[in-house]
Formats: sequence, structure tokens, C-alpha cells
Amino acid sequence: MDAIELQRPSLLLVALAALPVFYWSQHTAGRVLFSSFRLLPAATSWRARLAWLPDALVALATVAFAVAMAGPRTPDSSSRIKREGIAIMMVVDTSGSMRALDLSEGDDERTRLEAVKDVFRDFVLGGEGLPGRADDAVGVVSFARYADTRAPLTLDHDNLANVARSLEIVTDRSEDGTAIGDGLALAVERLRRSDASSRVAILLTDGVNNAGDEDPLAAAELARAKGVKVYTVGAGTNGMAPVRATNPFTGREELRPVPVEIDEQTLREIADKTGGVYFRATDADALRNVYAQIDELERTELEEDRYREYNELFPWAVALGLALAALGWLLAGTVFRRLP
Repeated sequence: MDAIELQRPSLLLVALAALPVFYWSQHTAGRVLFSSFRLLPAATSWRARLAWLPDALVALATVAFAVAMAGPRTPDSSSRIKREGIAIMMVVDTSGSMRALDLSEGDDERTRLEAVKDVFRDFVLGGEGLPGRADDAVGVVSFARYADTRAPLTLDHDNLANVARSLEIVTDRSEDGTAIGDGLALAVERLRRSDASSRVAILLTDGVNNAGDEDPLAAAELARAKGVKVYTVGAGTNGMAPVRATNPFTGREELRPVPVEIDEQTLREIADKTGGVYFRATDADALRNVYAQIDELERTELEEDRYREYNELFPWAVALGLALAALGWLLAGTVFRRLP
């Protein structure tokens, strides 16, 4: 349940009027004065014991009216604060080399792609030191030999996280490869259609461009021309990286070292051409730190207008006050009627 807010909390002081209201109601005309209590019956009836009840109800009605004047309301949980965000397209390598295990954490064996997906989820939804991107439209493009849009720009981040979680490394040799240029060009095309004040692509790969029709630097020029800033990330250790593979002679899975080859020069040039930054992530902590730095560099301005819908509660307070007052006056005129 959302917390109740008060538009004019200072008007709650009006509730203090309930005390004089109760006092005046208790001392209004309509009472019989006795020179001695000896003239009253020894035992008092329930009516006499509850004679204060109508006056208390009128006093409580005063409190309810004071609450209504203060303007109680709750934010509509179906509406969110809206402010101008930025558009972010994640461009993720899903080629066979992303099967390497060098971004694992401790005993938690994870492929490069699994590590990227975990950090991406925290980057978008928040977690593990990352605040999330609640006001930003985020989408996903994946690439190996071919580039595909996995999720268009969206504010539905829960569904986006599910889509990202379903990313898999290509298994068909005919689809394997690293088409960096095609992946970036597709992301730029998606971002070009956005009206966001700032448009960003985060390109992550662990290899060298060896497939596709678009040259990576030509795609970078396209990004620059369309006002898209590109942050590039080279994922993987230096030298050799372990990969789990099946031994064809024993049928058992075993770790094999494979060489790591990342075209850092091209990734730097892409970032430089578009006003972005190149990062190298050699382990899981470094990868998370990369996203934290990007998160700091690309933040929405806080001065923008915000709009929020509210459920107004003052009609309920007014209705309660009227009901209490009416009940008090009704009881005072019937069951607890006073003698003139």
C-alpha cells in the first residue's frame, strides 16, 4: 500500500478545534440544574453514562474535516514518475568465443555471455551497486555472423531482462562469426528512430570483426552522423582463456585453453569517433566496474519536469465527518435527548 501524503499538512492543526467543540457541546443549554445530587436516583442508567457520546462524535467529525482540509492522497501505483530519459541500445556478441569461462567468479563457472547477461540485468533493473535505468528506454541487439534485434527500445525493463536472459551462444558453425559492423549499424538504425535527448550504444565483443557486410569504422561514422555515442567493451583476459569442450575420444567435458584475440584498436577508434570511451574487462569485477562507469557517464538530468497521478482521499474524510456529525446530532435528538 502506498503511503498517504498530505498536500497541506499545516491544516491538521484545525483538528485542535475538536476540544472546544466537545467542551461547548457538553455545556449547551438543555440541562436541568439540581441544588443537590440527593434528588437524583441512586443508580444511573446507561443513557446517563453515555451522555457524552453525541458530543464526542461531533468532536471527531471536526477532526475528520481537518484531515479533509489537509488534502490526503496516495500516489497511483499504476503511474510512474515520468521524466525525459535517454535511449540505450546494448550490442552483445553471441559468437562461439563467448563460451570462454574467464569471467567466472570463484567457483561459479560462467561463460562470458552469462556474465554479461548478469551484469546487464543489474545495469537495467538495479542491483549489486548499480542503481538501474528506470527512466531510460533500453533495447538489445545481438550479433555473431548475423545481427538481430532481440528487443526494441522499451521501458518494460522486466520483459527486457527476460529477453536478455534468453540470449544464447550460436551453435551452428554457419552462423558463427563476429560481425561487429553489422551489429553496431543495426543498433544505430534502432536508435535513429528514438526522440530521446541522448542516444547511446554499448558494444561488447571478445573478438575481431570477421563477418558481415558493414565495416566497423563505417558503422562508427554512421553513429557519429546520427548523434549516437558508442561505448565499446572488450571482454576477456589477455593471452589464453579456458573453454569447456567435449573430448572426442573420451566423450568427457574438459577445459581447454584458447587464445584471446580482441581488436582493441578498432574498438578504441569506434569509441573515439563517436565521443564514447573504450573499456577492457578482463574479469567479472572489471566488467561490473565498466557498467558502473558507463552508468555514471550517462545519467539523466534531475531538473526535468515530473508528473504523477494521485488518488484523492479527502472525499472519504468529508463523508466520514458528515456521518459522524449526523450520527452525533441524531443521537442527541433521540436516545440522548436532553431536557429543555
